[in-house]
Amino acid sequence: MTTEAELSVIVGERRQLINLAYRLLGSLAEAEDAVQETYARWYGLSRRQREDVVSPGAWLTTVATRVCLDLLGSARARRERYVGEWIPEPLPDRGEWIGGPAGGSGGPADPADWVTLDESVDMALLVVLEAMTPAERVAFVLHDVFRYPFPEVAEIVGRTPAACRQLAASARRRVGAARAPAVPRGAQAGLVRQFKEAWEARDIAALVGLLAPGATMTADGGGLAGAALRPVAGGERIARYLVHMADKAPGLALLERSVNGRPGLVARAGGVTATVAAFGLADGRIARIWAVRNPEKLRPWTTEDPRGG
Repeated sequence: MTTEAELSVIVGERRQLINLAYRLLGSLAEAEDAVQETYARWYGLSRRQREDVVSPGAWLTTVATRVCLDLLGSARARRERYVGEWIPEPLPDRGEWIGGPAGGSGGPADPADWVTLDESVDMALLVVLEAMTPAERVAFVLHDVFRYPFPEVAEIVGRTPAACRQLAASARRRVGAARAPAVPRGAQAGLVRQFKEAWEARDIAALVGLLAPGATMTADGGGLAGAALRPVAGGERIARYLVHMADKAPGLALLERSVNGRPGLVARAGGVTATVAAFGLADGRIARIWAVRNPEKLRPWTTEDPRGG
């Protein structure tokens, strides 16, 4: 393989690797680190070793998955020390991250723009993935999301195909138990818009009407931004909490935006993104709110709205 051909193949795998690593780790920053480590290991091989690799794409996928497995093990310990609740890093729709596509200057695309926003990055699913063991998560993502056959999954994770099949089945049961019925995008957008308007009006009764009685709001400040350290439960409690927070932040602008491919809200103060909220719906009402306030997780989001609000 010539140097040019080799470069074309391995660079062409970067999008796939970012997509895989983000779903495995729930963090774009960690996904970038995992992919960077994967390429470092590739270039750490001798020329002869690289020539002996039959399929560079398969080699890169295997290494990236194993790097992610190691990171998932250490992430569990880090998240036990995390201040407050940990929520996966939210992703904007294409063109809404800082600088726009390719940084707006023809440079390398922002990694956020490389993640395919489909149902496998829905915030509700990512939260369920967080509750899985690393092995369950890897088996489920490789097989159910990326359609790798179990013999290949087994080769990647170092287990038998039967064991991988069991891990994926266990993960699938977790997903099935937690998954709410699908809601058409238009219906969710309409409900989020009503929620936004009620929040802006400080209308507690309207907010309570839009929230399921057993709704839960989870906020992630990471100790770097103000956020409830534990989930707020109950529609009325959430409504009163939101109005209280709005009263403390005059001038806060609420914008309807796509969050991980689904209708959500972005709150900006002085043009700077302060909160990104994703929603889970059930029976025509809002059942879950995930509000990310940790500024380290808001890196892909614009500081100024390219569409003027």
